[in-house]
Amino acid sequence: MSASAHNNPMRLLDPKVLASLANLELVAKAVVEGFVIGLHRSPKFGFSQEFVEYRAYGEGDDPRYIDWNVYARTDKTYIKRFLGETNSHLLIMLDSSASMGYGSRGVSKLQVGKYLAASLAYLASRQHDAVGVMVFADEVLSYRPPTSRSGSLQGVIHTLDHAEAQKGTAIHKPMTRFHEHIRRRGLVAVISDFYCDTQELLDNVRPLAVQGQDVILFHLLDAGEIAPDIKQSTLYEDMETGQAVEVSPTFMQREYRERIAAHIAAIQSAASGINCDHVLINTSEPLDKALHSYLTFREKRG
Repeated sequence: MSASAHNNPMRLLDPKVLASLANLELVAKAVVEGFVIGLHRSPKFGFSQEFVEYRAYGEGDDPRYIDWNVYARTDKTYIKRFLGETNSHLLIMLDSSASMGYGSRGVSKLQVGKYLAASLAYLASRQHDAVGVMVFADEVLSYRPPTSRSGSLQGVIHTLDHAEAQKGTAIHKPMTRFHEHIRRRGLVAVISDFYCDTQELLDNVRPLAVQGQDVILFHLLDAGEIAPDIKQSTLYEDMETGQAVEVSPTFMQREYRERIAAHIAAIQSAASGINCDHVLINTSEPLDKALHSYLTFREKRG
C-alpha cells in the first residue's frame, strides 16, 4: 500500500475509491487496514488490544500472533490472546433486492453493502470470530454458515462478490432460514435499505432478539434518497414493482423528506424497542462510521 494511502487512511474508506480496486477481497483489506490506521491515530477510538494470556495455536488462527520467543524456549506454538477476543460468531445478512441496485453517484447501495459486508467479515476474522453470510431478496439466494475454518473468509467474500440486485424483498424468508439453521447465540448484521413495512421488519427481527442473538441493522440509503435535489418534475420508477410516478421538486423538498425521515425514525424506534442497534449509512460517505458502530456493538455485546 502506498505511503500516500497511509498518510490519508480515510481515502481508503471512500466508496468511490473502493470501486476502483480490482476485487472485493482487496477492498476488504484496504478498508480494514485504512480503518485500523485511523483508529491508532484517533484519541477517541482504538482496538481492545490489551494482552491477556497465551493460548495454544489452532487451525485458522492468525500466525502473526504466534509468540516465537515462547516457541524457541518450549518448542510449542502459542499465540497471544488480547482483550476483546470473544471467539463469537457473526452472520452477515445482505439484501440484494432490486432497490439495492440504485446509486445516484456511480456506486450502488448493493456495491457499498458488499464493501461493508466484506469488511465486517475481514474484521471479524482478524478477531478470530467465526463468520458466515446469507444473501437474500424475495428468497434466500445463497448461504454459508458461520465458521472459522481455514478459507472461510474467502468463501464469504466469494459469495458476496456474486450477489446481484434482483427481485423484491421478503424479509421473513432469511429470518425463517436463520431459525432453521442457527441455534447458537452470536452477532447478526443485517445490511439493507429496509424498504419494507416497519411492523413486518419488527415481527421478523424480534424472534432473533428473543433467541438471544445480538442484532445490528445497517440501514443503507443513497444520498439522493436521503436528500434528493431535483430542479424539475421527474418520473421515478420503483425498481422492484416497476410502478412509475411523476414527482415535483416541491414534493421532494418537503413531503418526501418528511416521509423518509419518518420511515428512518420508525425503524430506529422499532430496533431500539427490541434492543437492536440501528446505524444509518449514507452510501456516499466513508465506511468508518459503520465499522466504528460494529466494534462498539461487538464490545458491549461481548
